[in-house]
Amino acid sequence: MPAVGVLALQGGVAEHISILMKLGCFVKEIRTPDDLKSISALILPGGESTTIISLMNRWELTRPLKEMGEAGFPIFGTCAGAVILSKEIDEKEHEVSQNSLGLADVRAVRNYFGRQTSSFVENINVAGLAELFKGVFIRAPLLLPLSDEVSVLSRVKDGPVLLRQGNLWLSSFHPELTPDSSIHRLFLESHGILKGSG
Repeated sequence: MPAVGVLALQGGVAEHISILMKLGCFVKEIRTPDDLKSISALILPGGESTTIISLMNRWELTRPLKEMGEAGFPIFGTCAGAVILSKEIDEKEHEVSQNSLGLADVRAVRNYFGRQTSSFVENINVAGLAELFKGVFIRAPLLLPLSDEVSVLSRVKDGPVLLRQGNLWLSSFHPELTPDSSIHRLFLESHGILKGSG
């Protein structure tokens, strides 16, 4: 049974754990550098990106996470987690100064789709999935590739919302907020952590 870590400092931790357990994974909550041992992949959940980064720094997780990402370790950031993975971070109207892991060649435009009251659900096409996926967008960032190494796996009218750069996956939406586990499965299968159904 593969072990998958979920960064458990703040945000939608329980929902990711539920989806991963549904897929048959052993799930490890990550709060300290020692917790990173013996996992095969890591999920950075949604929440408040500035808070998560502050807690990562406090618990001395920032450097080991950056080193793991640079070494090719599979990391999937959803919403705020995607912002944390991005090299550039903007607000919709102006550039912001915010530390991040800076691993993915992506510009994350925070809150691009509006605040909490502007949340929406949209059925989206995802490369690698036969069926539409119900994307739940809550204070979602727009994710703009900064290099040809970034692949767009899904987009809406305004632009990309699911990206991959090698071992790094970034999602604007919250795949853990539906009963559909196909995005998590796709991520894990792409890294050989789960066997493909075909």
